[in-house]
Amino acid sequence: MPFVWIGVLLIVLKWFELEPVAAWSWWATLAPFAVAFAWFELLEPLLGMDKRRADDDFAELRRLRIQRQFPYLRVQTRKAVKNKG
Repeated sequence: MPFVWIGVLLIVLKWFELEPVAAWSWWATLAPFAVAFAWFELLEPLLGMDKRRADDDFAELRRLRIQRQFPYLRVQTRKAVKNKG
């Protein structure tokens, strides 16, 4: 995500013709978007980070749903169980 913000900042600087970005080519200005695309479409799935994030989000939703249905139960997370033992 930082590459997207850097790309937006470079486009704004190029648009308003502020130095030194005004002298750069559009290819150099748009390069952070190419890096962001490569990260999100190639590296993240290759490393399994997208599935891990989705699994963590699902586990958190499941934990909240259980707490809402059974407020009197103490639901322990895996981290809490690991820290005890």
